Amino acid sequence: MSGQTAGREVRLVANPLLRSLLFALGWLSVGLGVLGVFLPLLPTTPFMLLAAACFARSSERFYCWITSHHRYGPMIADYLAGKGLPMRAKYLAISLLWLSILFGVFWVDFIWAKLAMLLTAVGVTTYLWRLPVAGTEQS
Repeated sequence: MSGQTAGREVRLVANPLLRSLLFALGWLSVGLGVLGVFLPLLPTTPFMLLAAACFARSSERFYCWITSHHRYGPMIADYLAGKGLPMRAKYLAISLLWLSILFGVFWVDFIWAKLAMLLTAVGVTTYLWRLPVAGTEQS
């Protein structure tokens, strides 16, 4: 099953078990994203983008809901359209990412886990930094 929603094609997963898992992960991501509004170390943006990706494969109805949400919809729509993220969201996501990773590095005893966390943070930071800044004209 597929359809056109919010200017982007929605291709639902055929496997009902996988679709249910993606749907549950989508709602878990929404919940964590909403908590991120109130908890300083929990980022909102990545969770809402993950929720949109999960709903795009599991529920056309909830994909439409999240991409047209008055608060998160414009940011998700810009990201999905390849326009990137607002600079404030990029700075906030990168700052909170490093704050939480460094906190974890001090609490973990295994060197391989510390290295994995730091490499993941470098990779995510690189990805986020290379995204275009939404709301700016690019030539």
